[in-house]
Amino acid sequence: MKYALLAYSRGEAPEGGRSREMHPGIAAVLKRPEVTGYMRLEETDSATTVRFEGRKMLTDGPFVDSKEYLGGLIMVEAENLDDVLAIAVELQELDLSAAIEVRPVFEQELGGA
Repeated sequence: MKYALLAYSRGEAPEGGRSREMHPGIAAVLKRPEVTGYMRLEETDSATTVRFEGRKMLTDGPFVDSKEYLGGLIMVEAENLDDVLAIAVELQELDLSAAIEVRPVFEQELGGA
């Protein structure tokens, strides 16, 4: 089964923005065969949000009412949830400022590609 690990970060990015270099322990986890892909997101100030509140609205930034922001997405293929949770715990222990949300992926063929 496929799972998405949504990596959230708390607080502000370090002075000068997030480092392009990845923690070596996290990089090692991401190289495992059960990790089928990952993406790191740019900082939230580079985002544009589309909403509908009676009319279409475009705003700079996410401006969500949250103390955490989505920093990346990690795809994992595993036999069971326990295996995926072990990976999530390991990643969280490598970055204590992170929260990792684990969600099964609704598998269907992508259209239009």
